[in-house]
Amino acid sequence: MNFGRAVIWVADSFYLCRTHFYYLPECLPELQAKKILMVKEHTRSWAEPFKIKMVELLKMTTPAQRAKAIKEAGYNTFLLRSEDVYIDLLTDSGTSAMSDAQWSGLMRGDEAYAGSKNFYHLDAVAKKYYGFKYIIPTHQGRGAENLLSQVMIKKGDVIPGNMYFTTTRLHQELAGGRFVDVIIDEAHDPESLHPFKGDIDIEKLASLVKKHGADKIPYVCVATTVNMAGGQPVSMSNLMALRAFTAKHGIKVMLDMTRIAENAWFIQQREKGYSRRSVASLVKEICSYTDGATFSGKKDALVNIGGFLALNDKDKFEEASNLVVVYEGLHTYGGLAGRDMEAMAIGIVESVQDDHMDARIGQVLYLGSELAERGIPIVRPIGGHGIFVDAKKFLPHLKQTEFPAQVLAAELYEDAGIRAMERGIVSAGRNAKTGDHYYPKLELVRLTIPRRVYTQAHMDVIAESVERVHERREKIRGLEMVYEPRYLRFFQARFKKK
Repeated sequence: MNFGRAVIWVADSFYLCRTHFYYLPECLPELQAKKILMVKEHTRSWAEPFKIKMVELLKMTTPAQRAKAIKEAGYNTFLLRSEDVYIDLLTDSGTSAMSDAQWSGLMRGDEAYAGSKNFYHLDAVAKKYYGFKYIIPTHQGRGAENLLSQVMIKKGDVIPGNMYFTTTRLHQELAGGRFVDVIIDEAHDPESLHPFKGDIDIEKLASLVKKHGADKIPYVCVATTVNMAGGQPVSMSNLMALRAFTAKHGIKVMLDMTRIAENAWFIQQREKGYSRRSVASLVKEICSYTDGATFSGKKDALVNIGGFLALNDKDKFEEASNLVVVYEGLHTYGGLAGRDMEAMAIGIVESVQDDHMDARIGQVLYLGSELAERGIPIVRPIGGHGIFVDAKKFLPHLKQTEFPAQVLAAELYEDAGIRAMERGIVSAGRNAKTGDHYYPKLELVRLTIPRRVYTQAHMDVIAESVERVHERREKIRGLEMVYEPRYLRFFQARFKKK
């Protein structure tokens, strides 16, 4: 559909990022009635803002080899050997390609036990781009989650959040707290076209405060580009409203800013009044409405390992600095080598560049558009770090207790050596008191795209594989769980075919 010099995608056929998008409420409201979702400037062809200097050769496997491998892995893609995987979409955590600047940073590692100069570089960069007063390095994001939970949560506390994340919720529970979901209802509907499905429902939060009292709520946990909802962003207006509400009640706001640059990009593209702002400036504004954050450098910051806890409260910072010595290492290295802190500092700077974010999310949107054109049921709008396939609609003949998302992830591996991740009933786990499964409304398979790793041709191979599996979906059988670990079962559970 053409509209002047723009290329327009209707809601039913999705959209593709090549140069720049305008969200309709800002520029063409008259087209909303026609289900127009995005408008794209049509100027010139687009390509990644980098060139490839080194390649990693991949092992090609046969269908028989893959069938044997996935069976031996108990139909759990986490238990596959990476050498048996052709296209690895398990996660974008620690799997991105580092730049030449980051690789050179590894050679500048100061491996002193205390006071590494790389820590001070990381500290300065984090403060510059995120604006928090204090930074404590950790080996990765869950190390920061543990510290935050230990210093902030007391037994019996309630922690509201915009949908659970597996490790976050577990650390909250281990500290004696209880997670409560206060995300907007649209987040649980994979077909909703709400542009900011990560938003917190302020009315739900108000009801929770009224029920439990503000003193039982140590903080509200806000995740940017909500993972379990399909990588859905939070709007700036919602963050401002949340800050106003929590300030009134004396409640802190803690950010999971693992993919904050992606969230900033969506604000730039979709929210009225922000189209001329840089990703970097939006990242800092997001942080300004919060009191601290956990950060996994393995996502936005493009490194293989690393993270940190950021705080503005000096007393909590000193308490966490003491605990990091117990769990991670000295407060100036937090379980990291100096070289890893240096690479993370450089990666933070690269992560907030607009050209980088255009290319990063553009590749995700390309794959999403290819799947949508093939009639594959996916979460809409397309999120920032991957495509989330709706396994309930893909395999409607399977009950949720037959683990349809786990089944679909295994089938994709058998078809083309593509490793994806289950994000459904297996990831949700069990109620610790009753022992019953949690039954999430979303039963998804996440096709997570590592940053700067795969080409457009790889995206085409993925789309074709998903289509092949979809064509034979009625013949696919469910799974039975035969081994279940106590914590975070999706990492190590094993299954067999029914």
